[in-house]
Amino acid sequence: MTIIRVGLDTSKHVFQMHGVDENEQPVLRRQIRRGAVEKFFAKLPSTRIGIEACGASHHWARLLRGLGHEVLLMPPQYIKAYVKRGKIDAEAICEAMSRPTMRFVPVKTAEQQAALTMLGVRDLLVKQRTMLINAIRGHAAEFGVTTAKSLPSRKRGGPKQIAELLARLASDEDVPGLAREMIGVLASQLNGLDIKLKALEARLMTWHRQDQTSRCLATIPGIRPIGGVSFALKSLPSRKRGYRTPKPFARAGVLPPGSASHRARTRPPGDRSSAGSAAPATRICDGCW
Repeated sequence: MTIIRVGLDTSKHVFQMHGVDENEQPVLRRQIRRGAVEKFFAKLPSTRIGIEACGASHHWARLLRGLGHEVLLMPPQYIKAYVKRGKIDAEAICEAMSRPTMRFVPVKTAEQQAALTMLGVRDLLVKQRTMLINAIRGHAAEFGVTTAKSLPSRKRGGPKQIAELLARLASDEDVPGLAREMIGVLASQLNGLDIKLKALEARLMTWHRQDQTSRCLATIPGIRPIGGVSFALKSLPSRKRGYRTPKPFARAGVLPPGSASHRARTRPPGDRSSAGSAAPATRICDGCW
């Protein structure tokens, strides 16, 4: 008996496995604890293993490849058609990876995932900065201190206008001292976030300058460095395959309107369809940096 294909359904604690032999007959159906996965596959002869492209899937792909197995990652929307029950399971993964037209996700290196961590942390810090700015505006408005919102620019949330607002609050004697003190707590957090964002963006620029794909993408109008880093890590296929025409590149949200293959519609910002994350399309519309 030779296991030619194994579908591995990962989770937090218990993994589900489904393997078939050369006659496509199920020969492996079992659950395994997370801590025993490496030991089990270290003893298993080299085979093809399919995993849903989800949280920690790239880590497991690197680990299992190091044990001599061929690991294939598949987007969940491509596996859904083979689900017999309501949820993606190991059997559906095993069936999907056998299809000759199945498309797979390139396995990211630890360095690429580290760069994606920088992008995720930056997005979170930008959201927190916007929340702080909105909170400061709301509290100040309770005492009649307001300022105009910023015009569309590269600076989200109007940090320049917030500096003016804080200066007016500090000099306005009609605002109670307790309110100024509490708003000052938010202002100190805002200053700390700005320092962290500048340091993080400097590291992103360093990574961008060292990556050829990101530099090439940044030359496209509307993408710029952070968008180039995002597309280089998230949206693009492996360099061996590439895009043969501009149309699929545009459908992935990489090309802005008016560029090559304009007839291929790009996804609007905030569209969280099954095609993937809306973050790359959002970065195009924002024109980061």
